[in-house]
Amino acid sequence: MRNYLTGTAVAALTLAFAGEALATEWNVSLWGKRRAFTEHVEKLAELVNEKTGGEFTLNISYGGLSKNKENLDGIEIGAFEMAQFCAGYHRDKNPSITVLELPFLGVNSLEQEIELSMAVYQHPATVEDLGRWNATLLMPSPLPQYNLVGVGDAPASLADFEGLNVRATGGIGKAMETVGAVPTSMSATEVRQAMDSGVIKAVAFAPHAHMSFGTIENGAWWTSNLNPGTVNCPVVVNTDALNDLSDEHREALLGSVEESLAYYVDNYNSNTMTAWGPALEERGIAQVTFSDGDIEAFKAAAAAPAAAAWIEENNARGLPAQELYDLVTGMIAQDNS
Repeated sequence: MRNYLTGTAVAALTLAFAGEALATEWNVSLWGKRRAFTEHVEKLAELVNEKTGGEFTLNISYGGLSKNKENLDGIEIGAFEMAQFCAGYHRDKNPSITVLELPFLGVNSLEQEIELSMAVYQHPATVEDLGRWNATLLMPSPLPQYNLVGVGDAPASLADFEGLNVRATGGIGKAMETVGAVPTSMSATEVRQAMDSGVIKAVAFAPHAHMSFGTIENGAWWTSNLNPGTVNCPVVVNTDALNDLSDEHREALLGSVEESLAYYVDNYNSNTMTAWGPALEERGIAQVTFSDGDIEAFKAAAAAPAAAAWIEENNARGLPAQELYDLVTGMIAQDNS
């Protein structure tokens, strides 16, 4: 059979197949819906696509690949290449990063939260800890201090939390226990139904989540200054998949993290926090502000005991727990001095 392809056509096809061979697609497992909490991942996908001319794409799925509490397991087995999860969902699987969830650390900005998280993520003990799941920590999802939205009578003092069923994970849950509340850990997507059915009476969330998951739709009150802490929710990648990337694609991914986080912070501060106050006012949600004495008593009851228990527990695991705690608290003290 005569070959009707010219040399130019053959060269063009060769380049096309080569380009196809170089194309990389990663699946990314998130949950809920697109919201402030996921904007850095969305931005990362946009930047990676732009930098590689469409040769490296991140296919983002909201709940279609895995349940949020199973995302780290999915990363381990290579079910997808990238995922987001929260440390408090499975503290035993990622104890190193739970230091960032201790109550009353005194973090005062999203930028500071990023700085602390990245320092912990890059610590050799943390790298080894997450390495057990074939996971490499890519970037945090910085969140402001949590506060509660609740139903029923608003608490007038910390004593009113006695016996209150509260959705609170990680260190925030431990803190709420010190004032008599009954914390329970559940997925964010389960919270609205649990509130509606009376299983829980209050929810500890950052502002974006209160809006995204509907707690303010039936909430009666909000604690404006409880500020017990926050959660740490990293974005991780499958280590093997990261190592298999070409140098160009790996640089496109890693080199886009800083810009993606900057975009996230600007969006959270400029859009989410601007909308938060009006959203509460429109729904007639009462603002509960505790006295300085109550807050100081809460800190005294929760902070030091939680830190001491965390250090003891994780020293027993073989982690350099005191070193990780000192890293975080030392950086905060330096930043706030």
